[in-house]
Amino acid sequence: MQRDELTAWLRLLLCPGVGNTTARRLLAAFGLPQSIFEQDTAALGTLASAAQVTSLQTRPPDLEMQVEATWRWLQEAPIEGTQRWLCTLGDAMYPASLLVTEDPPLVLFMLGQPALLPSLGRSVAIVGSRNPTPQGTANAKQFARAFSDAGLAVISGMALGVDAAAHEGALEGPGADGLATVAVVGTGLDRVYPARHRDLAHRIAQRGLIMSEFPLGTPPVQANFPRRNRIISGLSAGTLVVEAALQSGSLITARYAGEQGKEVFAIPGSIHSPQSRGCHSLIRQGAKLVESAQDVLEELRLPETLAPNSPGLFRSDGAGEPASEDDSGLLIHMGHDPVSLDALCARTGLPTATLQARLLELELDGHVGRLPGGLFQRMASA
Repeated sequence: MQRDELTAWLRLLLCPGVGNTTARRLLAAFGLPQSIFEQDTAALGTLASAAQVTSLQTRPPDLEMQVEATWRWLQEAPIEGTQRWLCTLGDAMYPASLLVTEDPPLVLFMLGQPALLPSLGRSVAIVGSRNPTPQGTANAKQFARAFSDAGLAVISGMALGVDAAAHEGALEGPGADGLATVAVVGTGLDRVYPARHRDLAHRIAQRGLIMSEFPLGTPPVQANFPRRNRIISGLSAGTLVVEAALQSGSLITARYAGEQGKEVFAIPGSIHSPQSRGCHSLIRQGAKLVESAQDVLEELRLPETLAPNSPGLFRSDGAGEPASEDDSGLLIHMGHDPVSLDALCARTGLPTATLQARLLELELDGHVGRLPGGLFQRMASA
């Protein structure tokens, strides 16, 4: 991309009050952004409001700074083995699945492997809570690994919790012709948010893609994260919600998926867990209840599916050796809902010190998860 072309695209992107819908109408009528800015007031007025015409005819005050920053970002050496580029609405490489959605971004800032873009056609989104239960984290990781083993790329938002677990699980498998995972972020690509995911971002870029519709320098503004969720759902064949509270950004992603005609899947959980209520609400609204990755693959009618005993499909990553006979009895007493230490003492009759020691051993072996509030929960594989 030449600098004058970059300037025109960024000017269109930064015009206050214009928005994607009007910008797309202008592009359809006049072609590239350079042509839009060559039009007179009368021509622009046939497709835009008076306020929008004024905005289009006024150079944004921060345009030159943004052009310089973006041009420098494109020229600088990226993470080893990766590339940086802008994928515009007129680009032949623009993701086809996103192009047909109601509100495709004008520009996608990209970091990673451009050769992997065609593989985006075989992908599934995994989203969920930023504060998942241990079981939710394990589910996100093992479902992502199973999808990757089945030849799918996993799309998520690189947030804390379920998103990060999904990316990690996908990076353990082969993905879609080398495309392991895609992170759609809500900030500019010149920063990593949250900062603790810097190493994860590097690994995603080396085996996949990181993308954003927001200009460089965009900070983590709360309103941007729900907006980017339409891209996560739009890129994928279906969206799996692992855990979500009733007021959750994951439900926004699921709503976008439904509006885009995509499949929505949800993993059920305990009726006592706030993190399961969003999934249960989705299921009541028609989302597909799933218990294994195979359920998703079959619903999407994908030809490459895993055999029932394939590693990662049903077995939890954290599960070590099978629990001993004594521990199996304790697990039975636990059930599958969160339970307190006092309740377990009453159910088992064991002394508190003995019970704490055995629970610690089960936790280290991946059979039990520790929850906030002093609660424990049996992991699904145990």
